[in-house]
Amino acid sequence: MLNKREQRLRRSRQTRARITVKRVPRLTVYRTNLHIYASVISDDGAKVIASASTVEKDLRKELAGDAKATGKGGNVSAAAMVGKRIAEKAKAAGVEKVAFDRAGFAYHGRVKALAEAAREAGLQF
Repeated sequence: MLNKREQRLRRSRQTRARITVKRVPRLTVYRTNLHIYASVISDDGAKVIASASTVEKDLRKELAGDAKATGKGGNVSAAAMVGKRIAEKAKAAGVEKVAFDRAGFAYHGRVKALAEAAREAGLQF
């Protein structure tokens, strides 16, 4: 019997196999209870093109100033900030189109907020 983590990793392997065939950079998301992380990885998987997370110092300051976020990285408004920031960094690196890799996490809550914010900031997937 698989535990919760193993089930998520199994789902993520299936998704990554499909994304690899497309030969486009992937926007991968990882979340913990306290933080959310996003990275744009090259199509061959060899290089991280851009990354953003709620651990970054300047984003932490921004979260502390936001009334909804109250300095925490584990909520929807923080995830939306990370989504906007990763889109800006990816576009600065010359990446417009990506495949969304939710790493086996449900497309719900923080993961959904990050994806929608990245789309609004101009990233296509």
